[in-house]
Amino acid sequence: MPGNSFGRIFTITTFGESHGKGIGVIIDGVPPSVELSEEDIQVELDRRRPGQSRVTTPRREPDRVQILSGVFQGRTTGTPMALFIPNRSARPADYESFKDLYRPGHADFTYHRKYGIRDWRGSGRASGRETAARVAAGAVARKVLLGEGIGITAYVLEIDGICAERIDLSEIEKNMVRSPDKDAAERMIARIDQARSEGDSVGGIVEVLVRGIPPGMGDPVFDKLDALLAHALMSIGGVRGFEVGKGIESARMRGSQFNDSYYADGVRVRTRTNNAGGILGGISTGEDIVLRVAVRPPASIERPQETVSVDGVERTIEVHGRHDPCIAPRIVPVVEAMVAVTLLDCLLVHRSYQGWVHGT
Repeated sequence: MPGNSFGRIFTITTFGESHGKGIGVIIDGVPPSVELSEEDIQVELDRRRPGQSRVTTPRREPDRVQILSGVFQGRTTGTPMALFIPNRSARPADYESFKDLYRPGHADFTYHRKYGIRDWRGSGRASGRETAARVAAGAVARKVLLGEGIGITAYVLEIDGICAERIDLSEIEKNMVRSPDKDAAERMIARIDQARSEGDSVGGIVEVLVRGIPPGMGDPVFDKLDALLAHALMSIGGVRGFEVGKGIESARMRGSQFNDSYYADGVRVRTRTNNAGGILGGISTGEDIVLRVAVRPPASIERPQETVSVDGVERTIEVHGRHDPCIAPRIVPVVEAMVAVTLLDCLLVHRSYQGWVHGT
């Protein structure tokens, strides 16, 4: 089956290309009677849109969302929602000069080999522009989750080896790299500026905190909560690694160090540490869920690179145009969106059989 859809009960299907008429998403499984407006969605799209600062692509897109179906008199109807975002600043001519060349690091070669045809206008479906549709869907999911007391916050933990040394969530939206450490943010910005001036790009690490999640979400063995979150986040273009809790570091720990000891907090069972990142056996523990993703440096750089043409001739390519020197800051709302979509789907699955477990 084509991989353009995600979810089991709360499902999303994105469509559209970077330099086509627009992009959008069909959402099914939206609970009815949720208060929802275009502005609720627009708030999140504005966080992702291009042209926000000098460390992002200069492409100017207003990304104004249109709700085409699924909402009546300000409330969701429970029927499929269709959201559409027109492309207002498409410039396919920017790609004419190298439309027959495979850009290193891009999906040009793999798409061409898979389909025998590819949309060379800014990578088509493989473009980061597709993520605007995910953010729109995530805004809907987030609205439902907030009503359940579940909050999702992501931020840039590291850029090109420069790490945030303190986590102050109030600082995230105050700087252009969305770092929780304002001092580290200044150094991150300087590093991005340097890379851009050298015709290069840099990567980073984004961390996610989920608070208010109830215990019991996730379905062994193939639909474990961490497995579904990995699927969701690794499906974002540019994400090359995923970990939960201590992640890779756990391989360097002993069981006596890694295991989270339990204690009774009234009627609630808690853990004294959270090395597992809020998930055990693929099921949420009720502690905060802690995730991280590794974001690669953007592939479009102005430095000369070796490549071949579609007819197999060796060439040299320099990719000019409107591109991000680092996508980590703009990927933050995308990461939050995919976590929201996954958690709402898991919550709906959980509630579909919760009555059987508790005899209600």
